[in-house]
Amino acid sequence: MRIFAHLILFLSVVTSAGAQIYIPTFDLQGHRGARGLRPENTIPAFIAALDSGVTTIELDLAISKDKQIVVSHDPWMSSAFCLKPDGSTISDKEEKSLRLYEMDYEEIARYDCGSKGNEDFPEQLKITTTKPLLKDVIIAVEHHIKSHMLYEVDYNIEIKTTPAGDNKLHPSPEVFSDLVYNLIDQYLPLERVVIQSFDFRVLRYWRKKYPDIRLSALVENAKTVDANLATLGFKPQIYSPNYKLLTKQKVDYLKSLGIRVIPWTVNETDDMKKMLEWKVDGFITDYPNRAAALGLGIKRTEPSR
Repeated sequence: MRIFAHLILFLSVVTSAGAQIYIPTFDLQGHRGARGLRPENTIPAFIAALDSGVTTIELDLAISKDKQIVVSHDPWMSSAFCLKPDGSTISDKEEKSLRLYEMDYEEIARYDCGSKGNEDFPEQLKITTTKPLLKDVIIAVEHHIKSHMLYEVDYNIEIKTTPAGDNKLHPSPEVFSDLVYNLIDQYLPLERVVIQSFDFRVLRYWRKKYPDIRLSALVENAKTVDANLATLGFKPQIYSPNYKLLTKQKVDYLKSLGIRVIPWTVNETDDMKKMLEWKVDGFITDYPNRAAALGLGIKRTEPSR
């Protein structure tokens, strides 16, 4: 991450390969872009996150039938916020039959996943928009950075796999991971990328094959830190649990191990303040604008021309 301003907000780390990485001392991450403000995992959501001052955009990936890398949390068309190409609704019963892994991207792009809105996020602006390709998200984000900002952001990329979903909802973790690496290697400096997953098979594969990429262990279980690290088999750079699973003692312990703590999904202001009191290293939120109101993130400044 090359920083052109606000250097005091970043720390420098040297990787095993000798590359220098600038990491935010507090990493404000926009969840699925800025899901509370714009349709999730869409280009408008990522732009809104950038304009709210995030230091990292967080996103999820799926794979289409024609092996395109699609930005999507669900491996199917969600009935909660997507509409069919003819504008009709998707029922709860049929959503899981509309699998992205069984559609070419040309078909995926015909679904509108923004104008319906999302009743769980009443502040979300309704916009006609589709599930984008990862390469198009990167192009849009990098263009916005160059046009409107004085700093670059990191990409926290979740590879969503499960053993039960292998070769049904997605390719194997190895195939999925190689597709992602080959694309990001074309479009981004690798020091600006974090790979996260709940599926520890993914993290173990990346550690072995791509050892200089930062890794984040996503956690949603009530096991101890030591138990989860033992299952993973190594210390990741980041431990990212549901914020409700955290305690001050766990934060202190993880920091003593040299692991950064970045919980998800911290949306309420009081919870944000508690996380700050516990000295987490950042958090993932649907509402980066609320975090910005607490003085977090980076104030957007128009570059001089």
